[in-house]
Amino acid sequence: MSQSDRPSLGIGMVGYAFMGRVHSQAWRSVSAFFDLPARPVMAAVCGRSAEGTAAAAEQMGWAAVETDWRKLIARDDVQVVDICTPGDSHAEIAIAALEAGKHVLCEKPLANTVAEAEAMAAAARSAAERGVYAMVAFNYRRVPAVAQAARWVAEGRLGAIRHVRAQYLQDWIVDPDFPLVWRLRKDLAGSGALGDIGAHIIDTAQFITGQNLTQVSGLTETFITQRPLADASAGLSADTGNSGAEMGEVDVDDAALFIGRLSGGALASFEATRFATGRKNALRIEVNGSKASLAFDFEAMNELWFHDHALPAEEAGFRRVLVTEAGHPYAGAWWPPGHGLGYEHTFTHEVKDFVEAIASGVAPTPSFDDG
Repeated sequence: MSQSDRPSLGIGMVGYAFMGRVHSQAWRSVSAFFDLPARPVMAAVCGRSAEGTAAAAEQMGWAAVETDWRKLIARDDVQVVDICTPGDSHAEIAIAALEAGKHVLCEKPLANTVAEAEAMAAAARSAAERGVYAMVAFNYRRVPAVAQAARWVAEGRLGAIRHVRAQYLQDWIVDPDFPLVWRLRKDLAGSGALGDIGAHIIDTAQFITGQNLTQVSGLTETFITQRPLADASAGLSADTGNSGAEMGEVDVDDAALFIGRLSGGALASFEATRFATGRKNALRIEVNGSKASLAFDFEAMNELWFHDHALPAEEAGFRRVLVTEAGHPYAGAWWPPGHGLGYEHTFTHEVKDFVEAIASGVAPTPSFDDG
């Protein structure tokens, strides 16, 4: 059956900045590379500015524009609501969409408070009983190398898991004159590095090991407590447009460090910081087992390192595996071996899995409960 003969799945997206752009790329490209049971149609995009939303729709390929997310949810041509807004609006939009019978894909972190997250998870469980599904957008699960790491652990290649070390290192706010963007405001973001990038390494560690984080102890730090107010921001960049005299308070963490224990008994350490000078997007994880170890760094995202402890000492050591073969997760849909993938492909894999779950009537993962 050709894609044009398959049932359509209307997508309505709320928010069109950094995450909105990458989600748009995913919805545009997914049918061209994966044989899906339903055909995603980019029905409408929603934003507060009519002019800005119209420009985004034209640039990114959305058929219609809304400036009220409630009207987006009410559209008959929208069956999926994709939430790409700051965390302060996730709960209200997601719960309303699920109650309206729309499937929901929501960016992480799931919510800004535990109460909001619990309400969202309850709404998702109730909706699932009616065949309406929700998923959190933890895209790094869909890196082929990360998915391959999880496959090796599930196959028992590492034996008993003893240690997990996870880091997410960035440096985009090291400059004290960098403006007070929404990610540095608790009322909009909920938390700082802990929620923004710490959530990713928690999910990645749990996904690879198949174990849940059960105990934690840690600390956070805010290195720069005041910043110039931002005139405009997009993604991880911003402009002040002022002399720097008008300042605002930073009320989220710049860095978080914590240790933990996984449900299978492994010890784990986590570090999330946006002050690791020189590190741009270094999501790193190493897992040590009784039989083998593996290591991954997103700044070399097509590579996975593996150590087989059964080999004699004279030939043992970490070896580099280029995760671009057709037999590796997701990779076979793209390019010949050795032709690497990029950041945007992880989101294409994400929406591919989401569409397949909806069509098969199986709850997608990670769920709102996971989030």
